[in-house]
Amino acid sequence: MKKIILASASPRRRELMEMLGYDFEVIVSEVDETMKEGLNPTAQVKDLAYRKAKAVYDQHPDAIVIGADTIVLVDDRILGKPHDEKEAEEMMKMLRGREHQVITGVAILSDKKQHHLSSESNVYFDSITNEEIANYIKTPEAYDKAGAYAIQGWAGKFISRIEGSYYNIMGLPIDKIYAKLKRMEKL
Repeated sequence: MKKIILASASPRRRELMEMLGYDFEVIVSEVDETMKEGLNPTAQVKDLAYRKAKAVYDQHPDAIVIGADTIVLVDDRILGKPHDEKEAEEMMKMLRGREHQVITGVAILSDKKQHHLSSESNVYFDSITNEEIANYIKTPEAYDKAGAYAIQGWAGKFISRIEGSYYNIMGLPIDKIYAKLKRMEKL
């Protein structure tokens, strides 16, 4: 198989790629992550995943490049990474006691094929107190993740149920990526 490059700075995505068993390297794409106007949330993450992958692929056209982006969606509002404690607190208050969606877009680019895919999971938060939120947002975990939480971290104790891929919620739907890479091996 060709060299595989993950176009992401996310340590979680790196960890998930390692679970697939492929040798790969990480090259962080330096793209503007501003979302385009007029696209629905799924199209937004697929577009950003493509832009990340394309920026790296243009420099490494002999490789298979994987780009990804994940958003949290509640009441049709996209929650990105919080910029400060106040924003993290607002996000956690929006999520408590209810369901929301986590959508990841993925682009896999090679000289033979391009794949664009998305995965959606539903996450159900318990009713958590203001004190629990205040304690949580004091952790560093709340600040480098969409929606201000990591399911695999301290916030996992607030989640009562999920529907869909757990790994998608972490940031990479590895089942779908594995299926695409297996097919690409045969090309």
